[in-house]
Amino acid sequence: MNTDLSTEGITRTFVEYFEERGHHRITGSTLLPPPGDPVLFTTSGMHPLIPYLEGRPHPLGDRLVNVQRCLRTTDLEEVGDPTHLTVFEMLGTWSLGDYEGPQSLTWGYDLLTEGLGIDPGLLHATVFGGDDQVGPDTASLEVWQERGVPVELTVEDNWWPNGQTGPCGPDSEIFLWTGDTPPRSTPTGDDRWVEIWNHVMMRHRRLPDGSLVPLPQRNVDTGLGLERLASLLQGGTSVFDCDVFTPWRRLVPALWPLDEGSLRLVCDHLRSAMVVIGDGVRPANTGRGYVLRRLVRRLLTALWRDDSTRGVGDLPDELFLHTRDHFRQEMDTDDVRRVLCEEERRFRQLLERGRQILARPRFRGPLDEETLHYLHDTHGLPRDLVLSLREE
Repeated sequence: MNTDLSTEGITRTFVEYFEERGHHRITGSTLLPPPGDPVLFTTSGMHPLIPYLEGRPHPLGDRLVNVQRCLRTTDLEEVGDPTHLTVFEMLGTWSLGDYEGPQSLTWGYDLLTEGLGIDPGLLHATVFGGDDQVGPDTASLEVWQERGVPVELTVEDNWWPNGQTGPCGPDSEIFLWTGDTPPRSTPTGDDRWVEIWNHVMMRHRRLPDGSLVPLPQRNVDTGLGLERLASLLQGGTSVFDCDVFTPWRRLVPALWPLDEGSLRLVCDHLRSAMVVIGDGVRPANTGRGYVLRRLVRRLLTALWRDDSTRGVGDLPDELFLHTRDHFRQEMDTDDVRRVLCEEERRFRQLLERGRQILARPRFRGPLDEETLHYLHDTHGLPRDLVLSLREE
């Protein structure tokens, strides 16, 4: 059993386990997706691999493993809860037309229980129950039944990605019980079941009209959230308790006394902004630059709620260096600090201008949608900023 349950230890155990089973490690890309990908940032390990899932031969073969840093803007409002981060790392494996779902699930179960020492009695699985286009995933169901793992059948929750065009298929998700009582209910019935690993049987392509056609090959695409699993194995109650946040937990509260919710948001957004800047993005009013700008403004809003004199320039060098080293970046940490400080200066100026504009008689009453659009289009004041200033 692996006794090193640090994020580095878990990563090493994961990669070596699949290398021993014929997988070749590929280098995870930056947060910037490959040319032609419509998403702003890489949201999962599969994004750089779409051409190979669709049939192009991969130069390293048909069994792959990697560690991919990801960013999901869709989870931004949920950051601060026990399971969500803006930037996180995904451990992934792929079978490109080689083995199928049952083999992937078998290896996954063995790695979790034997390689990482998880009690099998704390696991639960969900499996695709079938719809009017595709039948139930009986092969996955049989794997879990043979191992005595309880299974819940769902439809929408076990099809990935749901509703989007492109490569897709039924999936089987593995959940870990986090409650302080014996396991009870099911993953859809009790949120103490936390999803840790998704195995997608990627066999179909969804067309714009909603119909499905077979992919040239039957693939398996899996993704396991590193920080989420590490926090659970390390006995934490949230992703902010895992070891990658240890220096943040030690240094930030000493610098800025914050309530727990604000502390989580500030640490997550600062860390994420550092990684985004390190991957070459700079603040802007559109696209990737706007996501970065929004991260910085959200963290500053939380930071200044009790004390407007706080500034990112006060952050210890250790946090910049720790983030750079953990994500294996080559960024100049002084340059990252400079970008953050410059964006902070711009935001202070915007806040002051916003207060002056909103003090005008025409904006003192309730603000309707037309007025909010006017403030954005004419004065460059985003809706969330306006509403925040009105609450002061």
